[in-house]
Amino acid sequence: MHSTLFTIFGLPIRAYGLMMVVGFSLGIWRAVRVSRKRYGIEPERVYDLALVLLVGGVLGARVVFIIINPATESWGSFFAVWQGGLSFHGGLACAMLFGYVYMRIVGLPYWKCCDLVAPSLAIGYAFTRIGCFMNGCCYGCPTNLPWGVRFNDPSTGSGGALTPPSHPTQIYAFAANLLIFWLLTRLERMDRKPGFVFVGYLGLYSIYRFLIEFLRSGYTATLFALGLTQAQWVSIAVIVVSAVMMATVYRKPASP
Repeated sequence: MHSTLFTIFGLPIRAYGLMMVVGFSLGIWRAVRVSRKRYGIEPERVYDLALVLLVGGVLGARVVFIIINPATESWGSFFAVWQGGLSFHGGLACAMLFGYVYMRIVGLPYWKCCDLVAPSLAIGYAFTRIGCFMNGCCYGCPTNLPWGVRFNDPSTGSGGALTPPSHPTQIYAFAANLLIFWLLTRLERMDRKPGFVFVGYLGLYSIYRFLIEFLRSGYTATLFALGLTQAQWVSIAVIVVSAVMMATVYRKPASP
């Protein structure tokens, strides 16, 4: 794996952080392209909103990850995000909160903005998982499939023993979230109330996350209860809520 790609004046450029920047940049580019035509939001506002969401997302993701993993994480390493210590659900919740406060202050429509950024979230997440692959974290269980990859076993430290050929779940995540992005672009074309695309994203992401955790559980994801991980339980709750909303609030086209 290539956790550190190169150095600039002694500063290490981490693969995880670099791919996060790539995903974030592509997400902004896509949102700017459609913001005015599809949602009536000026592109200049997108840049400001993206910065608020980024700060809120990273802070929330790191805080929640440390809280739910007290045995392996500490507040002293809060900014060591290249180690993969981020909770997506925590980051999403905090970004929504930060975004809500910001949009109330500047007068942006909240649910339209959520719809606008939903496909960009899928893009950003996909490329960040490439960073996970290069970092050697978040891999899956052993496999006999020809594309199995050997990762450094984190319990042995850097340069230690390698895992048996294992599922590259990071690559699966990349492909799945590109598919989610494509599906969201189809949802954008449907005439539904604001929030429809974002709720669709929550449901699609949660289905993907629930399934992928079966390959990660017991390896890079810890079992929580009844043979499921924490992320799977959260995913179940989100799937139920999003399905109910799709069947009720967003069942019919929006009124003219």
